[in-house]
Amino acid sequence: MLIFTAFAVGFGMAFAIGANDVANSMATAVGARAITPRQAVFIASILEFLGASLFGAHVTTTIAKGIVDLNQIGEPRLIVYGAFAALISSAIWIIFATLWGLPVSTTHSIVGGMIGFGIVAAGWEAINWFKMIQIVTTWIVSPLVGGLLSFVIFKVLTFTTLHRKEPANAAKFTAPVFIGIAFFTMASLFVAKTLKKPLSVAVYVSLPIAILAFLISWFTVRRFIRKNGRSYETVEKVFKNAQVMTSCYVSFSHGANDVANAVGPLALIYVILRYGRFSGAVNIPVYLLIFGGLGIALGISLMGYRVMKTVGEDITELNNTRGFSIDFATATTVLIASATGMPVSTTHTVVGAVTGVGLARGVEVVNVGILKNIALSWLLTVPLAGIVSALIFTILR
Repeated sequence: MLIFTAFAVGFGMAFAIGANDVANSMATAVGARAITPRQAVFIASILEFLGASLFGAHVTTTIAKGIVDLNQIGEPRLIVYGAFAALISSAIWIIFATLWGLPVSTTHSIVGGMIGFGIVAAGWEAINWFKMIQIVTTWIVSPLVGGLLSFVIFKVLTFTTLHRKEPANAAKFTAPVFIGIAFFTMASLFVAKTLKKPLSVAVYVSLPIAILAFLISWFTVRRFIRKNGRSYETVEKVFKNAQVMTSCYVSFSHGANDVANAVGPLALIYVILRYGRFSGAVNIPVYLLIFGGLGIALGISLMGYRVMKTVGEDITELNNTRGFSIDFATATTVLIASATGMPVSTTHTVVGAVTGVGLARGVEVVNVGILKNIALSWLLTVPLAGIVSALIFTILR
């Protein structure tokens, strides 16, 4: 019965992740009208599932970035109750935020849940407070870096292409460069973060991909402009196709990297219930990754549109060049963070990048009220998930 309940709760957490975090990958494409919301849900469901199933993290150490020293808790039964409490509290908070259309970090939610039960179970000394300070730092660093990069990328794109006398002519040269660099960045990020290879290997693997992307886009863009004319709208259409591809990458990568937030605690519960002990690391079976991928896909299908609307439409108005700049900046920020060992939140980075693109056009086009609500939800994520988790753990114990 406990194992069955654990699977149900883990599926609920995966559902919540899909419902909220899909905005990271598809919101800008929908907001820029590159694809429809229905198409976004369909594409993201498939790619998130494939990412989780094929490249999901197969091993998680003490779950949630080692925020709680489970060895100090000792008794396996209490760890099971704590993992239950963390999953339930995280899922409740994420679903609540989704209903309000607020993009929150699912990683921070599960961290808050782990902290809540960890303090009740083993005291304040069981918490890795240095890691907690790093996480709090990302609330500031992630949106600032993402916003700055998207601001710069969009300004460069505007200066080199959009504000030229003949934007389409300029796009023949600039679009392939931007697309080639974007593909280099995303391929490097995938190899380094998802496949867990050194950055030097990632760069070596990604360079041929970037060159190939540059050459393909070079010939494609020139042919497309020759066929569709030299208007500003033609340039937007060029970046529309590029944006769909970048959004697909972000979706696939998200499924691979965030599925562990749901199935990590589930695997921990399963191992303890089956073997009666916990050895310090949990191997996540492939079938659990597939299970988590299904939950994420269902969450996207049923509730993904709420947060998608907030990020893609309500913060600022987007078009294809702005959307491309956001995806490019988000991938670059996460790659820099992976190279330097700085933990960042993809959710926070995307929101910062959307804001940066808006500020590149002027403060008046940015919805400050929405940003205030989002910032408040970020501040509440860890403490609220922690309090609810502590209460649930106390009841279970």
